[in-house]
Amino acid sequence: MRLGLVLRTMGEQATRETLLACARAAERAGLDELWVVDHVAIPPDDAEGSGGRYLDPLTALAWLAGATEHIGLGTAVLVVPYRPALPTAKAIATLQELSGGRLALGVGVGWMPAEFEALGVPRERRGRITDETLARWRAWFSDDHAEANGQPFLFRPRPPRPALLVGGQPPHALERAARLGDGWMPMGADPEKLRPHAERLRALARQHGRGPLEIAALGALPLGDPPRARAQLAALAEIGVTRVALGGRYADAADFAATAEALAALRS
Repeated sequence: MRLGLVLRTMGEQATRETLLACARAAERAGLDELWVVDHVAIPPDDAEGSGGRYLDPLTALAWLAGATEHIGLGTAVLVVPYRPALPTAKAIATLQELSGGRLALGVGVGWMPAEFEALGVPRERRGRITDETLARWRAWFSDDHAEANGQPFLFRPRPPRPALLVGGQPPHALERAARLGDGWMPMGADPEKLRPHAERLRALARQHGRGPLEIAALGALPLGDPPRARAQLAALAEIGVTRVALGGRYADAADFAATAEALAALRS
């Protein structure tokens, strides 16, 4: 199981100095992954906790890739309908190429009406846009010779495609993951709550002629009680969870580093 933390690319912690210190602390502690979130246009009445300050996730990860050596980097989640498919695929391929294959993509359909309005994207089409985009990304990453809008082109560089981990709630997220993803990225890390959905994901994967898919759980662990935390990780592994990412607020880089060390220590 891969263990990671969500890095705050929003609010007052989203500074060059804090991000750099946090990323290096996580890598030094031996964690597997860092994850960042995605918002592009927070309305003034929904800015509590961030002040509307959000860094672009792919740009932030590209910068972090250059500042680290081996820790995995991911989005949790990239809102697919917010961005045009081809330029985004190029950015993803570039980040994957230059990071040495360290990228994983949590992907989702989005939810915030104000952001869809600001972007001029019909919110009612977000599911269809996501499905079309994921299918295109899978196709473009599978062959140098690609096509879009009837126009052939070369998709290069073409590094190994990052894992596509579909975020969101059942049943739609599970169905989308089974058809177009490499796994599911649920909110929450309660093994018993996830168990029936994990079983349903396995069934859907079989229906589509696919093997077991990943489950990357975004949630919390009782780090102050290591035996209980280890038991929770074991229960998550038993139902098929392959990655766990802890979120939550932290005051500064020192606070983040302490959490990273406590999480990494669960392996000992």
